[in-house]
Amino acid sequence: MPKVLIVVDADFEPASPTAQMVEAFQVAIAKSSPPTVADVCLISDLNLPAIAPSEAIICPLTLDVPDTLVFPGKMVYRACRDVSAMRDRVEQQLGVRSGVGNFWLPVVLTAKGPLYGEAIGLEADNLSAEPNYSMPIHLSDIWRQQLYELAFRLLKSLSATPATYLMQFGFGDKEIYFDRLWPFPAAPAIASLGIQVPDLFACHCYCLTNMPIYDLQITSAIACQTAAVK
Repeated sequence: MPKVLIVVDADFEPASPTAQMVEAFQVAIAKSSPPTVADVCLISDLNLPAIAPSEAIICPLTLDVPDTLVFPGKMVYRACRDVSAMRDRVEQQLGVRSGVGNFWLPVVLTAKGPLYGEAIGLEADNLSAEPNYSMPIHLSDIWRQQLYELAFRLLKSLSATPATYLMQFGFGDKEIYFDRLWPFPAAPAIASLGIQVPDLFACHCYCLTNMPIYDLQITSAIACQTAAVK
């Protein structure tokens, strides 16, 4: 396997969400076959002329990547970075209203098609300095089908490459609305650790390295929570 380069935008504290994301991805890479080590690099330290796409698997865990960085998901990252334009795209082309949401639909886009994970929700915790996320959040079949269709059409319109995506969404008056799309397992994906097999970081690793993923399973005994729909 080529070397793996995890790209982050700034230094991070050991207990921060970014640190957890990096560690989870490094664990997944270490368990891959053949096992390899994933190096972490700040955007400011990137030596772009020395990075050949054929020699390294680039895994940005930030949207703030330079346009000069070449990797398969480059155009998708650029589209996701412009949240306003993405919302306009979804409203005009896909007919779904936009707004701020606190739910995330994981979409593991493999070479053979998408696998949809259980929804992730934001927990209300006034005592924590960092957001807390919960998985799985139970959604009715009606909501699921609407979300799956929106995610499928959106990723298709973007010509998305294999990766783990998080589609952020919310609930309006008897309808869902689109917030934004993350082209990598962002902080909410931390909720999948110890809950889903393979977890969303392992899924991202498998997608980037063309390893097969056959199913997503919830292994925790925690009962599904019911998403509140206004």
